[in-house]
Amino acid sequence: METIIELSKKTKKQLQKLPKSILSSFASWVLNVEMIGIEETRKIPGYHDELLKSPREGQRSVRLNRAYRVFYTVHENSIRIIHIIEINKHKYRV
Repeated sequence: METIIELSKKTKKQLQKLPKSILSSFASWVLNVEMIGIEETRKIPGYHDELLKSPREGQRSVRLNRAYRVFYTVHENSIRIIHIIEINKHKYRV
C-alpha cells in the first residue's frame, strides 16, 4: 500500500527550529515509514511507537530521542496517509 507523509502547518514551522540531531532522527523515521511501511517501522524498538490516551486519543507518538516526540495519525483508503500533527519536547514529571 502506498504511504504518503503529510506535515501540518505547525510541524513545518517546528522543523525550522529543531536541533540538527532531531531533524536527522525525524528524517530517518520518515524514510523508514516510506521504505518498509508504518507497521514494520513500529516494530523497531528505538522508536517506542505507542497509541495515546485522552486528550490525544486516536493519535500515536514516536520518540525521536529521550525528549522529543512526533505525534501523528493514520488515515487509510486506497492509500495510507500519515499526518504529522506536531513535534515537541516532552515535559517529564519529576
